Amino acid sequence: MEYYVGLDVSLKQTSICVVDQTGSVVREGVVDSDPETISVYVKSKAPGAVRIGLETGPTSTWLWTELKQLGLPVICIDARHAKAVLKMQINKSDRNDAIGIARIMQTGWFKEVHVKDIDCHSVRALLASRALLVKIKPDLENHVRGLLKNLGLVIGRAKFNVFAVRAEELIEGRPELIAAVRPRLEARDAVGQQVSELDRKVMKLARHDAQVRRFITVPGVGPITALAFKARLARSRSVGAYVGLTSRRHASGEVDWTGRISKCGDAMLRSYLFEAAGVLLTRVPKWSAVKASSVRLAKRNGLRKAEVAVARKLAVILHRMWIDGTEFNWSKKEIAA
Repeated sequence: MEYYVGLDVSLKQTSICVVDQTGSVVREGVVDSDPETISVYVKSKAPGAVRIGLETGPTSTWLWTELKQLGLPVICIDARHAKAVLKMQINKSDRNDAIGIARIMQTGWFKEVHVKDIDCHSVRALLASRALLVKIKPDLENHVRGLLKNLGLVIGRAKFNVFAVRAEELIEGRPELIAAVRPRLEARDAVGQQVSELDRKVMKLARHDAQVRRFITVPGVGPITALAFKARLARSRSVGAYVGLTSRRHASGEVDWTGRISKCGDAMLRSYLFEAAGVLLTRVPKWSAVKASSVRLAKRNGLRKAEVAVARKLAVILHRMWIDGTEFNWSKKEIAA
């Protein structure tokens, strides 16, 4: 008999449901959210299971990887697709969700999600930590500016170490301000040191990865954007939609409208691609076919819309380079040759 299994995972416990080929519930249970425990239950209650489904979530990568290594036919499905089915249930519970996921596996009405390996998630964690620290540093500076501005003390334009020097000059001889401002200046310096340390790690990873070095040949793309892109995967045709750089569309009957970009998917990668597009349009002096078409688009539709279009184009170019194992072609003559 064929069995299909649904896993509704939480941090502590996992609800498991086993159904047969007709969709009838055969077994139900609750076990600890541990790969070994889940594997023992499934192998004992659903021997030879055809498909085992779980939704995307915080622990899905870990569970999927461990269950695969234990020899189970586990499939990770998009939580948004699962929600479209599960919301038809009147009562929302972990037990009912496990039943719904099991029946999704039985009917085959799902789209499998590609699960990145642990190394990709490690790189992603490094980049996310750096992005958070980069955001914290100006927040601390703005807080100091706000504290001093209330007392008529204006730091003005100040970059790098000039900010700390200027702030120290303004609070000199004022103990109450020193107690309020100096801890924030020390925190700012500590954050800057951590960002520098993470930048060195990023550069080291980029130097030792041949594909990342090829990505960096694209104008405007640096090590951070290249690493963020390599930690993700999609088809060239759909990579723009994957990072949320394609327009929303709603068509029904006589209604058909196209809106702004969807902003779905990886927000961090989308922001890096947008920054790379801005660098290509405004800072890269060397001419290329991509820059020529981008400049024409900027003159016609404005810089901001052009940056969005160029960001999507860069995503497609990077993925094509990844598939072909090639470097960036600066002109059409190189392609023809």
